[in-house]
Amino acid sequence: MPMLRDPSAKYRPFPQVPLATREWPGRTITRAPIWLSTDLRDGNQALIDPMDAEKKTRFFDLLVKCGLKEIEVGFPASGATDFDYIQNLVRSGRIPDDVTPQVLTQARADLIRTSFDSLEGAKTAIVHLYNAVSPAWRRIVFNMEMADIKQIAVEGAKQLRDNAARLPGTDWRFEYSPETFSTAELDFSIECCAAVMDVLRPTADDPIILNLPATVEAATPNIYADQIEYFAKHLPNREAAIISLHTHNDRGTGVAAAELGLLAGADRVEGCLFGNGERTGNTCLVTIALNMYTQGVDPELDFSDIDEVIRTVEYCNQLPVHPRHPYGGELVYTAFSGSHQDAIKKGFAARLRQNDEKWEVPYLPIDPADLGRSYEAVIRVNSQSGKGGVAWVLEQDKGLKLPKKMQASFSHIVQAVADETSRELAADDIWQAFEATYLATDGKRFQLVDWAETHSGPDRIFAGKLTIDGSERSVSGRGNGLMSSVIAALAESGGPLMDIVDYSEHAIGQGSNVQAAAYVECRTGDGKSLFGCGLDTDVATASVRAILSAANGA
Repeated sequence: MPMLRDPSAKYRPFPQVPLATREWPGRTITRAPIWLSTDLRDGNQALIDPMDAEKKTRFFDLLVKCGLKEIEVGFPASGATDFDYIQNLVRSGRIPDDVTPQVLTQARADLIRTSFDSLEGAKTAIVHLYNAVSPAWRRIVFNMEMADIKQIAVEGAKQLRDNAARLPGTDWRFEYSPETFSTAELDFSIECCAAVMDVLRPTADDPIILNLPATVEAATPNIYADQIEYFAKHLPNREAAIISLHTHNDRGTGVAAAELGLLAGADRVEGCLFGNGERTGNTCLVTIALNMYTQGVDPELDFSDIDEVIRTVEYCNQLPVHPRHPYGGELVYTAFSGSHQDAIKKGFAARLRQNDEKWEVPYLPIDPADLGRSYEAVIRVNSQSGKGGVAWVLEQDKGLKLPKKMQASFSHIVQAVADETSRELAADDIWQAFEATYLATDGKRFQLVDWAETHSGPDRIFAGKLTIDGSERSVSGRGNGLMSSVIAALAESGGPLMDIVDYSEHAIGQGSNVQAAAYVECRTGDGKSLFGCGLDTDVATASVRAILSAANGA
C-alpha cells in the first residue's frame, strides 16, 4: 500500500505543552550530568544475540574505565541468566566503591523481591521501578483507569520500601519511571511520581530518581524539553528528586532531546554507548558527552582511546558502529572532497602559527588526537579529491611539502589514476604515482651518474656524468648558479631549453638521517610548465636531481 496522500487522516500531530513561559531556550549546558549506562540492560535486550556473562563483564569493565559511576547491570527478574550474572558481579568484588549498580523491575511484588535479592551484598545499589501511565497503555494494554495505574505505582513503592528494610546491609536508592512519560498527560505523570514520593519520603540529602522516558520518541525535541520543564516546575518537593532522562531515537533526535532536556532542568542522562537500544536505539552517551567537550565542558567521561571503546562495544554487541556515527565512526574525520581537504590542510597549517591552544580547524569540530585518532586518515583521496588532499597525504606519509603549483599539476595525475581504478587511493598508490612522475630514473631520458661544481669568476660550472637516452655522457654548463649551470649543460646536450620559475627546498626528518627535498618549476620556450623533485642527503644533489626530473617531464 503506498504512502497516504493525506497522512492527517491516520496520524495526529503531537500537542503543544501548556507552558506559559519557557526558560530552557536561554540556557546553556555548563556541567556534566549524572550519567547512567543502560548498555547491559536496555542495550542488551535489544541485541539479536544477548550478551553472555563474559561479554557483559567485559562491557562492565569498559564502562568503569570510561568513568561511568552508575551502571544498569540487568533485569534480574527476567531469568536466571541476568540474576546469576548480577549476583556474581556483586560477590566478585569487581564493582568499585564509587560505582553504583542499578537493576530494573516491573511493579510486581515477586519481581521486586527478586531484584533486591540479586543485589544483596552490594555496598550501594539502585532499584529502578516502572509502570506505564500513558492513555494508549491504560486503554489498550491494561484496560485500567488512572486511579488503577496510580495504585500500581504506589504498591510498587511500598515494595521498594519494605525490601530495603529487609536487606539493611546495602545503601538502597530508588528510581521510579512513569513509563511512556512522553506520550502521557503531564499532570498525571506528576501525580504518580508525587504518590511514589509520599511512600518513599525522599529528602534533598537522600533524593529519589525520577526518570522521565521518551519510551517512543513521538515529537520534536523542543516538545520534550517543554515536558521536562513543566514537570520540574510543578513537581511537589522538587529538591528531593533527581530528574533523569531516557530518550529513544525513533525520530532520529534522541541526542537533541536529551540535550534540551538538560537545559530544561534535568540532572541525569540514561543511554548507551553509540546509541544501541530497541528499535532505532537509545540516546548515545558518547555523542552527548563529546558534544559537551567541544563546548569546553568536562563531560567527566573518558574516551581518550575511542577505537578501543568501539572494538569492545562491537565485540560485545555483535553490531557494527556506523562509519558515519558522530565522533566514533571510521569516516567522521575524513574528507574526500577537494575543497574540504584544502580547508582542513590550511587549518592545520594555521595551528602551527597561532599563539594559543584554542582548536579551530575547518570541518573538524574536535581534535581527533584527543580521542586517540591519528591525523593520517583525516584526508583520504578518491576521484572527488583535489590538490590539497594529495599534498596532505604526501606530507603526512612521506614528509614532502609540495609547492602549490606543483600540487595542482600532480593532482591531475592522481585524478587520472583514481578515475582509472574507480576506487579510493591509498598513500602507497599516491606515492607510487609521485615516484613514477618525478623520482624514477628507469626509462627516463636523463639520469644522474656523478657531478661536480667549480667556480670561474662570478660563474659556476657544472661538470657531470649523465646517462642520456641510455648512453653515459660527460656534460658541462655555465651559469650564475648551480641550477642555471645544470640547465645550460642540458641545453648543450640536446635537452629542453628551460628557465627556472620557482625553487624551494626543505629537510625531511631530523638528526643524522635528515634528507633534503628540492622542488623546481621550469618553463620551456613555448610556455609549458615543467615540475621536478629531487631527494638526496645532500641538498645540492637534490637540486640537481630536481632539474633533471623537470627535464624528463618534457
